[in-house]
Amino acid sequence: MKRISCWLAACVCLLITAADALAQKTGGILRMYSPDSPASMSIHEEATVFSMGPMMGVFNNLILFNQHIKQISLEAIVPDLALSWSWNADMTELTMPLHQGVRWHDGRPFTAKDVICTYDLLLERSADKLRLNPRKTSFANLDRVTSDGDYEVTFHLKRPQPAFQMLIADVSGAIYPCHVPAAEMRRRPIGTGPFKFQEFTRTSTSA
Repeated sequence: MKRISCWLAACVCLLITAADALAQKTGGILRMYSPDSPASMSIHEEATVFSMGPMMGVFNNLILFNQHIKQISLEAIVPDLALSWSWNADMTELTMPLHQGVRWHDGRPFTAKDVICTYDLLLERSADKLRLNPRKTSFANLDRVTSDGDYEVTFHLKRPQPAFQMLIADVSGAIYPCHVPAAEMRRRPIGTGPFKFQEFTRTSTSA
């Protein structure tokens, strides 16, 4: 039987969004086993749980679904890298002020530029390219993302889409660093999440 061991070395949580997280212990190693081999470690280029599951702890979203609520809904969405969000009158612009002081696992600061780079990748408008883009059609209604300074972003939609937050509150909303090429994110992903990627090894054993 083949087993895939994904190792994520835990680091100090850079962003705490839930009150009970203050009581959690930091440090240690999270060891995850998978019945199949992930094609890569790029959460935006893969669409299977074998890749996305281990990597979700490495990244943050702007907003996400409250993990303590069993059913997803607009009411279950809470801030993550964003502090809050607000719509304009016709529901075509979604603005989010961002947390300050958050750093990528390599020490670089997180800013609005990283959000713009992430969505330029997903919309296939950047010089850097994803090898695969399984979520491109999900953002067909997204025209562009702009920033007002380093700590505020606005999503501009082509037409009203009141449930747009649900698209960016799941795995599709993971934010990539602007300074790391997409090809490198397949091998050594860098995030802002509670776990820092350390190693991916493949082992074979006989059942």
